[in-house]
Amino acid sequence: MAPALNPFNRLRRRRSETSNSEKLYGAIVAQTRLPVFYRDLGVPDILEGRFGLLSLHLFILLHRLKGEGADGLALAQDLMDRFSQDMETVLRELGVSDVRVPKRMRNLAAAAQSQLEAYEEAFAAGEGAFAAAIAAALPPRSDTGEAGNKALTSYLMRCATELERQKLTSLQQGTLDFPEIVRS
Repeated sequence: MAPALNPFNRLRRRRSETSNSEKLYGAIVAQTRLPVFYRDLGVPDILEGRFGLLSLHLFILLHRLKGEGADGLALAQDLMDRFSQDMETVLRELGVSDVRVPKRMRNLAAAAQSQLEAYEEAFAAGEGAFAAAIAAALPPRSDTGEAGNKALTSYLMRCATELERQKLTSLQQGTLDFPEIVRS
């Protein structure tokens, strides 16, 4: 007797496949909510500052995954899909109407893609270029200014190094470890 077909198996399979990318995304969100970034490193605690910090952490992980071939790219795509879902939720929570959400999402997606490409180019050019890209992307800083930017850049460079040490299988299981944040 043939097994019964279940039209929801595809949905269940997809849900289990994305659960690990959701864990990774959740770890990124939790990391970016740490008060040290806003209190000690001078990232403005406003929507743009939080979005910028989230984008930077996402970039570091995407950068790590892109060197892992098809498996890494599949996980990176799942992360980008989760990021898009989160941004759509944020827009709705901010009161953007259902009619305007698709247009805002297209604009946000284009801006995010452009920013990620700028980070990739700057990261490849070295720490100084990456620091300049971070300073240009984040809203103007409070009193920490250059020292905060230097500390944030140093932390993100350590993140990249730490992620290179983490095995792809660990990342695929939703495990993500960030280095300690050194205050400026």
